[in-house]
Amino acid sequence: MPGHDPVAFDAHDHGQCVETAIAAAEAHCAAESLRFTPVRRAALEILLSEHRAMGAYELLDRLNQAGFGSQPPVAYRALEFLVANGFVHKIERLNAFIACAHPGENHSPAFLICRLCEAVAEAQSAPARGSLGEAAKATGFQIERTVVEALGVCPTCAGKSAEKTGA
Repeated sequence: MPGHDPVAFDAHDHGQCVETAIAAAEAHCAAESLRFTPVRRAALEILLSEHRAMGAYELLDRLNQAGFGSQPPVAYRALEFLVANGFVHKIERLNAFIACAHPGENHSPAFLICRLCEAVAEAQSAPARGSLGEAAKATGFQIERTVVEALGVCPTCAGKSAEKTGA
């Protein structure tokens, strides 16, 4: 989709990226009368601080450092809210979470995961099209949610590998 390139592997205005995501979360919560509590906001800001997946316990450590407590429910409740409202996605392969690169948009993300550095880029997928969509249509199945995760090597790691081999 035009305008929906993966951002984790490319340079971009990260400050604008964070600002846009927080503004989208605030607007969504206001429109839906949801509580965007300080701990939920802090959890989202922490996940936005890097374009990589973060485990719940790493997030909990960072929340604890920010003064939000060290009990696992602190992180899990915040993550549950953030995932349910589309601000964060769970990366199943890594059992970790990443801030949504396209907040406020209805989309089907696909995750490109570097097997060397574990960087994650969010791209767009179209599960209702292609072979999966055709299989669903043939069986009368209605796709509600898909998780697409591709494992490979990011451009940075591929470049480092090429440098080592002299390619």
